[in-house]
Amino acid sequence: MYSNEQAQLYTRETQSFLQPEQKISELNVEQLRDVLRFHEYRYYVSDDPMIADTEYDLLHKKLQAFEKENPELVTADSPTQRVGADITGDFLTVPHLVPMLSLENSYNAEDLRDWDRRVKEGTKTDQPEYSVEPKFDGAGISLIYENDRLVRGTTRGDGIRGEDITQNIKQIRSVPLRAPFSKYNIQQIEIRGEVMMSKKSFEAFNEKVMAAGGTILANPRNAASGSLRMKNSKAVAERNLNAFLYHVSDYTLSGPKPEALSTHSGSLQMLWDCGFRAPKKELHVYKNIDEVIAHVTDYEEMRDTLPYEIDGMVLKVNNLALQDKLGMTSHHPRWAIAFKFKARQATTVLRQVEFQVGRTGAVTPVAKVDPVFIGGVTVSSVSLFNEDIIREKDLCIGDTVLVERAGDVIPNIIKAQKDARTGAERCIIFPKDCPVCGAELHKPEGESVWRCVNANCEAQVVERLIHFVSKNAMDIRSFGEANVRKFYDLGLLKTIPDIYRIDFMKIAQLAGFGKKSIENLQKAIEKSKTQSLNRIIFALGIRYVGETTAKVLANNVQSLWELKDFTEEQLMQLEDIGPKVASGIVDFFDTEETIAMLKELEAAGVQFTKASSEKKSGDLPFEGTTFLFTGTLTALTRSEAEEKVEALGGKILSGVSSKLNYLVAGAEAGSKLEKAKKLNTVKIITENAFLKIIE
Repeated sequence: MYSNEQAQLYTRETQSFLQPEQKISELNVEQLRDVLRFHEYRYYVSDDPMIADTEYDLLHKKLQAFEKENPELVTADSPTQRVGADITGDFLTVPHLVPMLSLENSYNAEDLRDWDRRVKEGTKTDQPEYSVEPKFDGAGISLIYENDRLVRGTTRGDGIRGEDITQNIKQIRSVPLRAPFSKYNIQQIEIRGEVMMSKKSFEAFNEKVMAAGGTILANPRNAASGSLRMKNSKAVAERNLNAFLYHVSDYTLSGPKPEALSTHSGSLQMLWDCGFRAPKKELHVYKNIDEVIAHVTDYEEMRDTLPYEIDGMVLKVNNLALQDKLGMTSHHPRWAIAFKFKARQATTVLRQVEFQVGRTGAVTPVAKVDPVFIGGVTVSSVSLFNEDIIREKDLCIGDTVLVERAGDVIPNIIKAQKDARTGAERCIIFPKDCPVCGAELHKPEGESVWRCVNANCEAQVVERLIHFVSKNAMDIRSFGEANVRKFYDLGLLKTIPDIYRIDFMKIAQLAGFGKKSIENLQKAIEKSKTQSLNRIIFALGIRYVGETTAKVLANNVQSLWELKDFTEEQLMQLEDIGPKVASGIVDFFDTEETIAMLKELEAAGVQFTKASSEKKSGDLPFEGTTFLFTGTLTALTRSEAEEKVEALGGKILSGVSSKLNYLVAGAEAGSKLEKAKKLNTVKIITENAFLKIIE
């Protein structure tokens, strides 16, 4: 969308606007908006940011401050208008300009060849050209632009009418608020697409939710769909959604028809050039159906390597004139068909529900189902997340249920087969008291999770112990969940400090514990005393503090005890720490029980101060160097490799960009490797080469 000359211009202007002395006025405010739009495009569409997040935030705040002082100069397409006030009331229902029809489905090569035959007969063409693109597994949307500006965004709805979610659509930064359609003589245009949450964003969001003791989202598709209908548009922005726009459904011209609108591939190129995240890179055009079949088969094999969920491929007649000739049925267009991948769903029977208590007291219902093989694993337990989900899906014990498992996502019950009910099914009754300790359950305001507030609840104590010794925390490898539970049941372990004063003489009397295994356990416990400060912080199980936040905290103190004196205001000045996290940290250190536990750990030899061997910034060999790992590693796990980089002063990036120095490519590396190849600045190395470097 942007030429090299434009990129250079906006880069120069960026540096100018970043200067504290640069004032914003009526003369240059639109210039600043253009600079922000440029950086939004580089970050959210090209995935190749040119400035740091803090620099973007500084520019954005400058614009916000100016518009606050000059409200008469605020424009509807200003970057500041993405974040709006809460939406109140129900969403309005509005008609689509053109109905959003479903696609005809196919499941094998024979179906595709039959469709190919019908296309040839309907178009009187021997060799029509076919475009093939991923079938994104998200939430369908329709956007209308008039005079280059976004005026409406709607859900798919019933295909004829959808809900007006314009304010929420504006929170998706890959959706331009203004797009240069006028240079194509387009006055009004309706485009279709799919809102999605990438696998990376989905995992990061759930990690954050789990650290906070909240309810995780079931899968990226549900996450995207639910996000679009949230009442609070600011909360939508926090979901880090993306949108692929893949179809022009209607347009009004002010001049000659552009060549781009003669083919589907041309229309996607136009959308890409206008700043949309169109599937231009994912699109392939073929001359015959055999090439198409080979392509969709290959894509099914690589679906798990993609950064987003897809459930099939979409085939379209590329020539738009031929599309018009084929027309539509009342249900689907004749010029397109969906090739659906093999199902990752299965039906089974819900036999019972167990209520499990986590380390933060959250009570989670877990469905026990008849074992069923889905997506390469046998599923017998499925989380139901919370009471609201049970009620929303109207689940009963004895129901025949549809279970889904996509990729590595946890299994999820999609729905109950209500037509299969016999009358013998029983309602699922959520307990009022903790199923472990009997304390009354409470549901905090604004949360959907019932909690046991008894910190001494046996289930919470055990889960905290398991978390403390886990691999990503103190990494006491010879301990493990099974041993924690065994030692707790035998009375050998009741508190976290007990780990460092455990009676090995008594353990030696237990079956399965020989001299060697006890020595290994002793060494692992002793080694954990010198774990890095960020691991200790994470291991303590502070509510809302995950691994990333623990690193932020550790980077800002020399000793764990310093955190005790931080106020919420001081904590919120640190990177990515908001009021909820800050409150959780302050609450943790504000109890006598916590201070007593920490003193016991310190007395046992656990180091709360950064080790002297940790070199200061600037002394480490990887200082200022960035790494990213992709594919399957063999000698190290991904987390072990990342730890080695960080220990040597390097930084791990989350994606391929111009800021990346090294991409370490393991077996079956996918899209990240392909993207890195296109950037001359990234050095691509093998795992063996990486090991030689760190040696």
